[in-house]
Amino acid sequence: MTDNVILIGMPGAGTSTVGVLLAKQLGFDFIDTDLLLQRQERLRLQQLITLKGLDNFRKAEEQMLLSLNCESTVIATGGSVIYSESGMAHLKNLGQRIYLNISLAQLTDRIADMGDRGILMPVGQSFADLYDERTPFYRGYADVDIQIDGLGVEEVLQKIENYVQKS
Repeated sequence: MTDNVILIGMPGAGTSTVGVLLAKQLGFDFIDTDLLLQRQERLRLQQLITLKGLDNFRKAEEQMLLSLNCESTVIATGGSVIYSESGMAHLKNLGQRIYLNISLAQLTDRIADMGDRGILMPVGQSFADLYDERTPFYRGYADVDIQIDGLGVEEVLQKIENYVQKS
């Protein structure tokens, strides 16, 4: 295992926002897997889902995850990475997987652009159903579960840094 820090969580939990700031504070590189996937596929996430479908999105995301090879990097993952068992195993080999655990109520307050955000969910599935479906995966894959309800970015950063320094 290397010294990477991998942030997992629901869309809107703050993996990208917290990740880039954490990388600065730790002096690490930063990778956002959603941006990497967009660059690789030359499509925005929502376009990829719409044009290629959920299964092809998952396959492309898994291939991208398996291609990651880095050290001293904060990796902000897309919310759907937990659907790839091999991708999550590879991330475990790369570092500590930290779950930014946030309540559905707080997420709903944060996400205004759900239709354009590129959230991987079948037509007709509600965000609440998606939350209920994914939460056990995040908890199961996480090396640490950090509750972030009601916390500001600085407080979340401090909780993660405290954990990283102890491990």
